[in-house]
Parts: sequence; structure tokens; C-alpha cells
Amino acid sequence: MIRTKSGAAALSIASNSVLIAIKLAAGAITGSIAIVTEAAHSLIDLVASVVAFASVRKADEPADADHPYGHAKVESLAAAIEGMLILIGAGIIVYVATRRLVAGAEVDALGLGIAVMGFSVLANLVVSTVLSRQARAHDSPALEGDAAHLRTDALTSAGVLAGLVVVEVTGIVAFDSITALVVAAAIVVAGLRIVRRSSGVLVDEVLPDAEMDRIEAAISAARTPEIAGYHKLRARRAGSRRYIDLHVQYRSGTSLEHAHELSHLVREAIEAAMPRAEVLIHAEPEASFHAPGEDASPYRAG
Repeated sequence: MIRTKSGAAALSIASNSVLIAIKLAAGAITGSIAIVTEAAHSLIDLVASVVAFASVRKADEPADADHPYGHAKVESLAAAIEGMLILIGAGIIVYVATRRLVAGAEVDALGLGIAVMGFSVLANLVVSTVLSRQARAHDSPALEGDAAHLRTDALTSAGVLAGLVVVEVTGIVAFDSITALVVAAAIVVAGLRIVRRSSGVLVDEVLPDAEMDRIEAAISAARTPEIAGYHKLRARRAGSRRYIDLHVQYRSGTSLEHAHELSHLVREAIEAAMPRAEVLIHAEPEASFHAPGEDASPYRAG
């Protein structure tokens, strides 16, 4: 079950649910604001996991009359929502920790809190590793975002663990709130990274240079004497899919049928280099006219 995208997302939901329960219990017993903020962080992760679970199921649905390009972008939308939830959670943590730092508070039974945080670090590392593997296997932005949440949760739990140890050793309770603020800063960085990555997909940002280089290399490998060149190469991402289109110019005398066959060869070469890609090729004569400024693509061959 965990080998599927839905199974991995379900594992994340179960893990976060358990961690929320034990962190809330530990926070109530110890009075530690750092543990309570970690519980809030896990609650945000749970919401994000539910969003990821729903999005990966929706993204796998086939194209329909209302969505002829499919539903793959749902995953990127889910990742953006996850990133925003992380930022909201960080704001809440900053407010509560600052208020607690000013007003002061007592922290007790630190041994229990330290044990809970140690378990949280271990659990999140294991689950995030599983999610990362499935994200790479399925090229899933939603699972990638969920894995990033859990890695951040593991990092912040480790920070809280360290803070509790300092409080236990020094007796200075203020370190509890200070640790919570450090945790919030780490959460903000993770949230901004996820929002940036997912928003680029939603606005059809060009693929990374490494992927564009692979596409151009595939085109060059499939090039024949009849192909004079190509231009207007464009590529974007939607979920795990890549959508690529370009204009291929054929030399004078090349029949339409032969140009069609060669276009198929170019398309197959690109799809072999870029799994999960859909390629659209427009065939045109070598001497075709283009108005100045019409072709703004930085990717073209001579």
C-alpha cells in the first residue's frame, strides 16, 4: 500500500495523528510552550497530509471534458496550500511564544517532554524518508511538500528537544519560549520554499535548465538531413507531467507525409528523455516567415 502515492499520504496522516495526541498530552503535563507549538506544527502537518492525500487521488484522474489537460496541477495547488498553512502556523507560534516569554511560565516533568520529542524526531525521519522515496518515484509535488513538512517537523522537534535539555540543566525556563521562536523561524523558511516551488508550476514557469538541456539533446539526436532547424521550444510542468511544444522546420521538397513521420520520431526521442511528457510539434517549411519579436524563446537550435 505504501508503494502508492495514496498509501504514502495515508501513512503521513496516521503518523501526524499519533504525534499530535502525544505532544498535546506532553505539553499539558509539562506546561512547555515549545511542546505545545510542536503539537500545533504537527496539526498543520496533518492538514497538509490530508490535502496531499486528496490531491494525489484527484491528480491521477484521467482528463475529461472540463479538464482536457487532466488534473495534474491539483498537486501543485495542494503544495502551495501546504506552504501557506506552514506560514500561518509559524505566525501563531511566534505570537504565543513571545507572549509566554514576556509573561513568564513554569515548566515541569521535563523528562516526559524530552522522551516525547525524541520519539517525534525518530518517527518523522522515518515517515519523511518513505514519502521522499515515493515522491521521487511518482514525481509528486504534493508528496514532496508533505515530506518537506515532516523533515521540518523532525528538525524543529530536535530543536525543542535540545531546548528542553537546556531548561533541565540550567533551570532557565525562558529557553523554552526561545526554542519555540527558533522553531518558528525554521518553519517560515520551509514554508516559503514550498510556496515558491509550487507557485512557479502554477504560473507555467519554464522547466529547469537541466531538463531543457535534455530536451534539446533529444531533439539534436533525432535530427535528420530533412530537418533544417527548430524554434519556439516551450516547456512547462503540471504535477508530474511535462508539456512540451516546438516548431520544426523542414527543408524544401520534404513531403507532408514524411515530415509527419519525422515529427513522430522527434516526439518519441523527447518522450524517451523526459518520461511523463506530452509533446506537440508544429511542422513548417524552412523558409517560413516570422514577424520580428514573434519568437521570444531563449531555446532554439541553429
